[in-house]
Amino acid sequence: MARVTLYSRSGCNHCDELRRALVAAGETIVEVDVVRSPEAVPELLKLTRGRRIVPVVVRAGRIEIAPGGGSEF
Repeated sequence: MARVTLYSRSGCNHCDELRRALVAAGETIVEVDVVRSPEAVPELLKLTRGRRIVPVVVRAGRIEIAPGGGSEF
């Protein structure tokens, strides 16, 4: 199964729910906490076209922005 990148932040309930769903589906996750890794923010802003929102999932070139709801950071 392909690796999934999950952009998230601590304290985000939407991020927690999505992480649990991805793990339950057997996905291999690389998680990037945008608060702990602020150097990742510019890349995230490119993916979201400037929106400061998480969670964001990148899977096989496809970008899902806040698929079940999101939180600003």
